[in-house]
Amino acid sequence: MPQPAQLLKAQMQEITWNDNQEVQDAGEAFPVQFNPETLKVAYSNQSAGGDQRGGAAVQFVGQGTTKLSFDLWFDVTAPAPDRPSDGQDDVRKLTEKIVNFIRPKQSDTAGKFIPPGVRFLWGTFLFEGVVDSINESLEFFSEQGKPLRAKVGMALSKQDIQFKFGNQSSPGLGTSPSPGTTPQQPAREGDSVQSMSARDGKQDNWQKIANQNNIDNPRFIPAGTPINLTAGVKINFQARVGVS
Repeated sequence: MPQPAQLLKAQMQEITWNDNQEVQDAGEAFPVQFNPETLKVAYSNQSAGGDQRGGAAVQFVGQGTTKLSFDLWFDVTAPAPDRPSDGQDDVRKLTEKIVNFIRPKQSDTAGKFIPPGVRFLWGTFLFEGVVDSINESLEFFSEQGKPLRAKVGMALSKQDIQFKFGNQSSPGLGTSPSPGTTPQQPAREGDSVQSMSARDGKQDNWQKIANQNNIDNPRFIPAGTPINLTAGVKINFQARVGVS
């Protein structure tokens, strides 16, 4: 019986770049509690000249900037399944993860601090930059004076004209990534998840592989069934950059 579709939650994670401005390391991604209603993206270029009659033509003097802004809601009184599972009674315990994105990190250069990189991924929307500002509004308090609900406004920027596409898979175990985004291997006659995992050197991960491919009986796989053996990989990135 087909399972109802699960709501895809936007994800955020800390990232670092190398000298070529390529992402070289990424921390653990975590989902937001409620998806934002809108995403506002602004592109701008730095230009000079062209403001006088007969003067020089407009010239671009910088790489340009891309800015992303959105609002996130957090609520420890929300109905299941959006309520925190660990019994938290102060919403700032949830928003702390967001605030950490604006705290400078010490760089390899002694005595210097730099803002952490942030990756925001929601379905096919991908943005990688740094946090410019965070505005947190606490709007609902308990009798003990604990904030229970918060609206967090975020503004991120990237010193480049950034237009990227991501590919985020469906959440939770028992779901498979979108077709064509990960390599798959066809099952042979008499194959099981255990035997396919062993051939690929992942014999210790056969249970995760079975869950990821939504296989109820890991001891029997019909011949020819495509199996994704990259257990635990839920997000694949495909990037394209264009200038407008």
